[in-house]
Amino acid sequence: MTDHVNADPAELAKFSELAHRWWDLDSEFRPLHEINPLRLEWIDGIAPISQRRVLDIGCGGGILADSMARKGADVLGIDLASKALKVARLHALEAGTQGVKYREVSAEALAAEQPGSFDVVTCMEMLEHVPEPASIVQACATLVKPGGWVFFSTINRNLKSFMLAIVGAEYVLGMLPRGTHEYAKLLRPSELAAHCRAAGLDLRHTRGMEHNPLTRRYWLSADTSVNYMFATQKPVLTGAQT
Repeated sequence: MTDHVNADPAELAKFSELAHRWWDLDSEFRPLHEINPLRLEWIDGIAPISQRRVLDIGCGGGILADSMARKGADVLGIDLASKALKVARLHALEAGTQGVKYREVSAEALAAEQPGSFDVVTCMEMLEHVPEPASIVQACATLVKPGGWVFFSTINRNLKSFMLAIVGAEYVLGMLPRGTHEYAKLLRPSELAAHCRAAGLDLRHTRGMEHNPLTRRYWLSADTSVNYMFATQKPVLTGAQT
């Protein structure tokens, strides 16, 4: 008997096919490299990660995981795309990055194995690629310690995001491979907020990310109409609560 895995085989195959290009700054993954400093500083500004145990869910080739380890975090990156994980391990070896490990395991399986084990959990650009995002959010809530932080980033579902994130980025500008995102799988902030509430996570901060394709500049703003991030916190139980 095999456990149900909350992953789309076509999505895993797609990212595995591109795995060797994760660290090529001129490849399809260039946007991830360009937004990574913004994501990293936002996370670290809310929940300083140095000397903390951090889990990066859907780590891919390790762009965020590697940078968090370089800020002094003890990082575990997990993914189900084995080729991407091999690239992540190879990059850490070549770059001499200390404090980062990678495992091929689902968020749900790790939650059953190591509940309440991490100070910070990140799940960036991943929820729009899985069949059951609510299951991932619940796993994140299980994995983080009480008082710990869980960060999500994903893409809103509306006409503007369809035109910019799919038509513009994939078909007009060629910033991402065609088919990277499926409109029906995108998540409105209200939907992600509902998943967080159901999992017992308190939404503390939201941030939008904007992009000028002509200057290739990215910046954070209050506009969550296309790309957005959530910072959520697991409450600390007090008194006689169990």
